[in-house]
Amino acid sequence: MTHAGNPDLPGGGTAARTATPPSPATWDSALSSEEFAAIGGVGFQPVGQVLGTAVFNIGYTGLWGCPGNWSVTDDNTPAPTARWAPSHSQLVRTMYAARRTALARAVAECGALGGDGIVGVELHIGGFPAGGLEFTARGTAVRARSRIRPRTPFTSHLSGQDFANLLHAGWVPVALAFGIAFAIRHDDWRTSLRILRTTRNQEVDCYTQLIGHARREARRQLVLDTGRHGGDGVVVDHVGIRVEESECPSYGSSRDLTAEAVLVGTTIARFGRPERSAGTRPPLTIMRLERER
Repeated sequence: MTHAGNPDLPGGGTAARTATPPSPATWDSALSSEEFAAIGGVGFQPVGQVLGTAVFNIGYTGLWGCPGNWSVTDDNTPAPTARWAPSHSQLVRTMYAARRTALARAVAECGALGGDGIVGVELHIGGFPAGGLEFTARGTAVRARSRIRPRTPFTSHLSGQDFANLLHAGWVPVALAFGIAFAIRHDDWRTSLRILRTTRNQEVDCYTQLIGHARREARRQLVLDTGRHGGDGVVVDHVGIRVEESECPSYGSSRDLTAEAVLVGTTIARFGRPERSAGTRPPLTIMRLERER
């Protein structure tokens, strides 16, 4: 069963690629034997490992400033003057650009090998010795046993078995999608007093608001990115939240808390789906339910 030649698939049809370099005589991959058998069962074969990397200098401090002090109302309800980084801010744009640059370079390697897509994409972020952060995307490029090629290689975090199951169920991976959001709040002596009052197993709601907003905004951006790829939904692979503390630049004896939320998933589309009209529902977010292997 070969799905890559179906004219109804994203990137398929008469406008798709019809000629690519031949597969190399030997190849390497990060696939297990079970994954190799699974992708072979749906008409694909590995053509080689691919890697994309990019080193970016990320400046977290002072990009969007301290939101200032906050107050507590008469009924003890917090009224924070927290600040959320807009989706078009320089910081958010840079974090998107770093990931997409690394991924694009892996896709370029896939195309050079004659691959139709990448399975098992892993994204890693780590400090670079000379400064900045290194963003890395790696996976295994695969090629369909078909004369018709998609316009551009797909990218997917799915394992070989999950990739095969997806095709058997009538769906295809399109591209990795990202949702990234930042939020910041200022902590002063009033925050500390409130925490002391709520140390007896009670919620610290001002911090709940901080991470809650970051996660909601990241999820909203993930759905928007899924729509830009033309997908019907997204299978989420990673949901991360990171909170960092720093000295407040405006109030020296106080601190600021910054929350960064990142969601990553694979955009998927159904075989032969009709064109989506303007009034249809937005893409659906799907969480994987099985335990991590």
